[in-house]
Amino acid sequence: MNEHTQQIAAELGLEPRWVDAAIELIDAGNTIPFIARYRKEATHSMDDQALRQLADRLEYLRGLDKRRSEVRASIETQGALTAELDAALAKAATLAELEDLYRPYKPKRKTRASVAKARGLQPLADALLAQDPRLDVEKEAAGYCNEEVPDAAAALAGARDILAEQISDDAHLRAELRRFYNAFGQVNSHAADPDKDSVYAQYYDFSEPVSRIAGHRVLALDRGEREGFLKVEVAVDPDRTADLVCRMFVKKSGGASAAQMDAAARDAYTRLIHPSMEREVRAALTDKAAEGAIQVFGENLRQLLLQPPIRGKVAMGLDPGYRMGCKVAVVDPTGKVLDTAVVYPVPEFKRVEQAKTIIKQLIRRHGVEIIAIGNGTAGKETELFAADVIRELGGGVQYMVVSEAGASVYSASKLAAEEFPQYDVNLRSAVSIARRLQDPLAELVKIDPKAVGVGQYQHDMPAKRLNETLDGVVEDCVNTVGVDLNTASAPLLARVAGITATTAKNIVARREEEGAFTSRAQLKKVKGLGPKAFEQCAGFLRLPGAADPLDATAVHPESYAAASAVLKKCGFSLADVGTPAIASLPKTVEAVGYKALCEETGVGEPTLRDIVSELVRPGRDMRDELPPPLLRSDVMGMEDLKPGMELLGTVRNVIDFGAFVDIGVHQDGLVHVSQLSEKFIKHPSQAVHVGDVVRVRVLDVDLKKKRIALTMKQVKQPQ
Repeated sequence: MNEHTQQIAAELGLEPRWVDAAIELIDAGNTIPFIARYRKEATHSMDDQALRQLADRLEYLRGLDKRRSEVRASIETQGALTAELDAALAKAATLAELEDLYRPYKPKRKTRASVAKARGLQPLADALLAQDPRLDVEKEAAGYCNEEVPDAAAALAGARDILAEQISDDAHLRAELRRFYNAFGQVNSHAADPDKDSVYAQYYDFSEPVSRIAGHRVLALDRGEREGFLKVEVAVDPDRTADLVCRMFVKKSGGASAAQMDAAARDAYTRLIHPSMEREVRAALTDKAAEGAIQVFGENLRQLLLQPPIRGKVAMGLDPGYRMGCKVAVVDPTGKVLDTAVVYPVPEFKRVEQAKTIIKQLIRRHGVEIIAIGNGTAGKETELFAADVIRELGGGVQYMVVSEAGASVYSASKLAAEEFPQYDVNLRSAVSIARRLQDPLAELVKIDPKAVGVGQYQHDMPAKRLNETLDGVVEDCVNTVGVDLNTASAPLLARVAGITATTAKNIVARREEEGAFTSRAQLKKVKGLGPKAFEQCAGFLRLPGAADPLDATAVHPESYAAASAVLKKCGFSLADVGTPAIASLPKTVEAVGYKALCEETGVGEPTLRDIVSELVRPGRDMRDELPPPLLRSDVMGMEDLKPGMELLGTVRNVIDFGAFVDIGVHQDGLVHVSQLSEKFIKHPSQAVHVGDVVRVRVLDVDLKKKRIALTMKQVKQPQ
């Protein structure tokens, strides 16, 4: 069994054998989506999020082991490794504990203590540390006088410097103080310049316990301090804390040497310990807040990517703008560009009627049914314009405002240039906006996840950790939905388990050179896609209409024989897959017995249940079962809002203190966490997710600050 299995199992509340199996599969180079979907028997059906949590913890513990070995080797080289210290190093459960133990042995820069040691004052410090009440401190110190130590007072000062550093480096003391600061510390902030207004004004005179401060406030304080508006500190009662240090090191019966120890302990606390603990506590708060923000960002991204697609409709994308005009793109139901244009719908350019004529012509010529409007500059004017056009056409067309976050990044990218070499940068963004409405997942995978606009303080997050988390979310979403092998773009294919960016390009090149794939087995002929990669990716790639119906399902090729055996045993054939005739298969399997079929086919029950589900509904897209997006045909302005009005809206972003909801006035309203539910909730994600269609009531409208306060309390929600 893996050395970390028991610990991870205990921490995550899992059976050790499942954890051990997951670790073995990860170490063997299997991807998280593959393990989650096709190795359920081994891991007891752990989902992708649980597996990633396990993998993160495994990486931490292995990193801790590596650091433990480095620390042990360093101390051993110094000849200072004792059996007691070795046992303490082995027992250290966190990097902080390990570094506390290493602190006395860690090479230091020049300090007051190192200078005192160089002057030969370590023996005097040791004598004071013993706190023998019979010791004549002055007489003892006089024996250390020399050219560098002019008198007994200088000798005692140097000895106290040595003792202060020893006290500061004590692992047990630091552990106690860490608990003390976390329990009783206060995070305080005040204005660097009280006369200077800023978005951080609420923190100009702020205090909150370390134990209770919310993550988003920690991140706000950090940013305000970096930008020079705030001064932030972690404060504790200095006298009480210094007394705690003294109690650990000063003997009441120590006489004059105890007085020296008391002075050294108080100096250690004020000069060395408090600044160090303050930095450590703040770093821990920031790390915790960042991790929380990253998890919220990841969950928001997951919900955004899994928004229901609007299939089978011709879409128009409008990328609003002033000077450069509104860019227009019409795409067919598959996302192919049919037409483009640039219009000026903003009244100040006096070309509104011309713009209406062009848009109406495009709608009629191509049978446009839905319009996607970017929410950027001039978005409100463009939305009003679109609503007017729809009214003048007599209806038949609906629109939705979509986030255009990342559209400009994508349109200027090398990928967009390869995809649309014939269009300029501005028109590419209009195409992207239209496609976001048709299939959010397929379009948004082309964009850096950090640019999709559903996080908080994302620019302050540790880049490596943020990228790992968001990339994992994108990978999980793509593999959960599955990918059409013959229509997917290279960026979408590159997110499939086991497929690299290079291999994805090779798949597209093979498709363009030799025509559409007709079977999954043909993937084995793609350059760079070996047996291991095929094993990881095959089940997530779909081939609707393939000769073998199983190629259109999520059944893995390794289970084709089992699927055929199930069909035969239950009186069906491959030709029945996905037809109404096979609807009774689940009941037939229940009658035959899952256990008997598992023994006959050689697969476990979770895999067998997945096979049966896929045979009945091949290539099922779980997004189709979600409520459809909220489409509109008319628009309101903020000035039309009145307290008490009830409206339908779409959740655009979920953050620690609430959720922003698009209610069709171009300015998202905020539902504070306290207004999200009748019941107490710790986090807004317990009540809503990005993309949810919710009913809200207006509480307050501040036209000057462009703020809308909303509530979901005592409002009947749509089913």
